[in-house]
Amino acid sequence: MSDETITEGTLLWEPSQAFKAQANITQYMQWLKAEKDLSFDDYDSLWEWSTTHTEDFWASIWEYYGIRASKPYTKVLSERKMPGAKWFEGAELNYAENVFENASADRPALLFQSETQALTEISWDELHQKVASVAVSLREMGVERGDCVAAYMPNIPETAVAFLATASIGAIWSSCSPDFGTNSVIDRFKQIEPKVLFAVNGYTYGGKVFDRQAAVTELQGALPTLKRTVLVPYVTDGADASAFTDTVMWAELVETEGELRFEQVPFEHPLWVVYSSGTTGLPKGLVHGHGGILLELIKFLGFHVDLKPGDHFFWFSTTGWVMWNIVMGGLLVGATPVLFDGNPGYPDLDTLWTFAEKAKLKVFGTSAAFITACMKAGLTPAKDHDLTELKAIGSTGSPLPPEGFQWVYDEIKKDIWLVSTSGGTDICSGFLGGCPLLPVHAGELQCRCLGVKAYAFDDSGNPLIDQVGELVVTEPMPSMPLYLWNDTHNERYMESYFDTYPGIWRHGDWVKMTPRGSMVILGRSDSTLKRMGVRMGSSEIYSAVEDLPEVLDSLIVGVQGEGGKYYMPLFVVLKEGQVLDEEMKSKIKNKIRSALSPRHLPDDIRAIEAVPRTLNGKKLEVPVKKVLMGMPVDTSVNRDSMSNPDSMDYFIELAKELGSSASA
Repeated sequence: MSDETITEGTLLWEPSQAFKAQANITQYMQWLKAEKDLSFDDYDSLWEWSTTHTEDFWASIWEYYGIRASKPYTKVLSERKMPGAKWFEGAELNYAENVFENASADRPALLFQSETQALTEISWDELHQKVASVAVSLREMGVERGDCVAAYMPNIPETAVAFLATASIGAIWSSCSPDFGTNSVIDRFKQIEPKVLFAVNGYTYGGKVFDRQAAVTELQGALPTLKRTVLVPYVTDGADASAFTDTVMWAELVETEGELRFEQVPFEHPLWVVYSSGTTGLPKGLVHGHGGILLELIKFLGFHVDLKPGDHFFWFSTTGWVMWNIVMGGLLVGATPVLFDGNPGYPDLDTLWTFAEKAKLKVFGTSAAFITACMKAGLTPAKDHDLTELKAIGSTGSPLPPEGFQWVYDEIKKDIWLVSTSGGTDICSGFLGGCPLLPVHAGELQCRCLGVKAYAFDDSGNPLIDQVGELVVTEPMPSMPLYLWNDTHNERYMESYFDTYPGIWRHGDWVKMTPRGSMVILGRSDSTLKRMGVRMGSSEIYSAVEDLPEVLDSLIVGVQGEGGKYYMPLFVVLKEGQVLDEEMKSKIKNKIRSALSPRHLPDDIRAIEAVPRTLNGKKLEVPVKKVLMGMPVDTSVNRDSMSNPDSMDYFIELAKELGSSASA
């Protein structure tokens, strides 16, 4: 690591003139000048136009990227309102058709590697043939436009094929990763009543084989609307469809002959249902449309990730996280999605860096948690691998602390573009993200994305600069959910996003906007810490505490008690051999005091074995907070949505202990 002290806002990288000249966004700005007589001096002026001339901006994306549509739109946006904005009325198109517009014999469609499968290529011809075969088979099974198709599948090419086939016929896609517990999957799929289920018989993770045949049987029994199940023999060729009800093998589908036809659907026809994390209560089923997702992903991946045709694009994800959907979107701009199935830490944390070298990744996307884990483990990817092709590192899922930024530039590449992004399953994209025209400052997201009129608001709805506020979006976006599945009268939709500021989307993140327009994420607003009237983001404390070499992970929550009492405990996971004695506690407190302030000091520090996390690696601050406040466990946390459900046991016992102490 560099000896130089890196703090929030430290300048780490600036794009060269050549880098900026080659950027897609530069070509777009030149096109706007030539075709629309619109001149912009910098990114800020382009962003301002994109959010004030909303209709003109999105119409320009349609034209610039040459959206394939069988019927033209009559109006870009009927009314600027949220929710309920109607986009590109009259247009008919198909998401999958726009994918295959980028087919080329000069480059593969997909790359794939798993723990048991070496890096392989899937050509556009092969992808086209298999999507056609599966689409024909789905039609023969009785799947029609508007029907739901579910997948209990890992991140493998067969999943991509099944998705594109589903989209091509106008059916609605929904997927869960096979590492989800069956109750969690049933909670999701039972809502949408799928007609067909794609499933694997098992998967490999961390060198171990996990048989899912019993889970598939359980899903079949719990989903009465299923007409057929398609079984993919992922872990062995010996799988037998006869062991299941109304089940056919994948091989039968891809051997079916037929032509690939694209059902033309309205712009807002449902493309897929994705789900909120479901850490508390029934997961929200978020419905996105063909056209809105098409435009948003083209804009986001084209301008904010700078993907070009043939770029090898990877973001570590399972099929249960929206990053899988976003990676699939790389096909819309001619990039080559790179799929990886397995444990990123098996046999060690160097696995994905070896993969990055072999796959010649141009963009390597991952989570902030993975980057900090590599940093803690002392990895040196630049020394151990040839990362010549690597142009950008993507980070999302949780705030990346300044020292994480520093590690990227110290140990991966001095000249690399760090694309820190914050968005959500809710819009299947980023609100805040990267820009190849702007510098990278430690701990900051470079910009508000084009077409995203985002601000930090105070409680009264006033925009803030250099102060912590709620992340809001004040103008509609095409990829905002059309509706939530089974949400009568939009009640849950309104409650989720519009209850605080009527007509304005409140996302639930605390952010701080700098005077230069970059953003700092400070954690979820519903898990906000508040001392002496001052709001504090949990990410600030994690950054300080986890900078200590003895601390592997941490969790902090603020619990409101009776009589206005406020209890703020810090939980730490220590390295093997370390003990949380008074000396260690003192060291942690001194670190927090010096890095932040005395008001950030916890009321208590406790050692735990593991921080409770979702399947996507996010810390479960809110469920822990609810459990410690004495709320019923069943309504506070859904263990099936956790990667380490046993970790919650500690907090359940602690809640009993705290309850006894309070009543004593």
